[in-house]
Amino acid sequence: MSVTIKKIEPFLYYADTPKNLLFCRVEASDGTYGWGESYVGKGKEKVTKSYIESMAPALIGQEVFAIKHMSTSLFDDFQIRRSSVDFFSAWSSIEIALWDIIGKICGQPVYNLIGGRYRSRIRVYANGWWFGTKDTDETVKRALKIKEQGFTALKWDPFYSPWRTYITKKEEDHAVANVKAMREALGEDMDLMIEVHRRLSPYDAIHFGHRIEEFNPFVFEEPCLSDNLDLVRTVKQSLPFLRVVTGETMYTKEEIKNVLEMHAADVINPDTCVCNGIHGMMEIASMAEPYNVCFSPHNYNSSIVGLAATLHVSAVAPNFNIAELFVNVKEGCDLIDINPIKVDHGFAELPTTPGLGIDIDVKELLRHQAQDFKASTLISCEKEYPCKEDYI
Repeated sequence: MSVTIKKIEPFLYYADTPKNLLFCRVEASDGTYGWGESYVGKGKEKVTKSYIESMAPALIGQEVFAIKHMSTSLFDDFQIRRSSVDFFSAWSSIEIALWDIIGKICGQPVYNLIGGRYRSRIRVYANGWWFGTKDTDETVKRALKIKEQGFTALKWDPFYSPWRTYITKKEEDHAVANVKAMREALGEDMDLMIEVHRRLSPYDAIHFGHRIEEFNPFVFEEPCLSDNLDLVRTVKQSLPFLRVVTGETMYTKEEIKNVLEMHAADVINPDTCVCNGIHGMMEIASMAEPYNVCFSPHNYNSSIVGLAATLHVSAVAPNFNIAELFVNVKEGCDLIDINPIKVDHGFAELPTTPGLGIDIDVKELLRHQAQDFKASTLISCEKEYPCKEDYI
């Protein structure tokens, strides 16, 4: 008797963070259930939730093991072969939940079903800790607390101005001073990961990159808009002593294929909760192997499902480098997390129980209603930011 999908239910959860989290619970015909999670942006969470609800009728009754068939059919017939972050995020949450179910049915942790573990501990870096900082001093103080927690790598954006393609000398000087202060305060044993958020032109990215080389950054992430990979490649070719990262805003093998063939990055950072889930991420990681490109999963998701799915993929991929952990969501996630993942001295322990190895307290989850965030925008708001005179 085949096991089929019986119910698909999305849950928005407010974890006292700058956005709501979106979980998905899938129940199978034999009573087995699994948890998934979608990547969502602030103010746009309901769009992805609606996608899950709209896709569910097409998936009810399908065999839980038919992941590749469902993925292809949804893209072909539901999405009419059009890429969309909300579509891929919605499907990823369902896909992750299906792997959780399959692992429970088979009595195996997911990593044993996708190739077997290459490593038992997963190195993670801290992000989210710097949100809301107003100046370099505050950034350094918070970073020191992250180091006290045992992390050996952290990521942050050293710019404090709006995301604009061209920056002023004052903005660049401020960012350089910020990186310098972080290196001096944290020492040489802390890996500094510089986030640029796709904001800069190649000239600005290259100029800034050369100035921070002396502080030995671990990576230089998303220097330019990855929609135009020629820009990213130009930066990579001009900064041979910095590892350039791209891939956070890419969701398909086709997009990653272009990065690899153009030799546009040293590291790719796709997200499990938006890149067609666990199987999609494994395909992408495998594609990068022959190009000697490192695989460093993005994970602006929960410390429960999103982290667990990321760890299972990271355990199997030989070219894995380091994975992301947003520490600012953990306290809120701990309220509903039944089997918390242990993180110690910058390494996350790999769950070993069947499925993803995690579970969520639904009753507690329902007690925390989603916040009605407005979509993020900087339109007509430059007066609220430092260096405002540079935009007049």
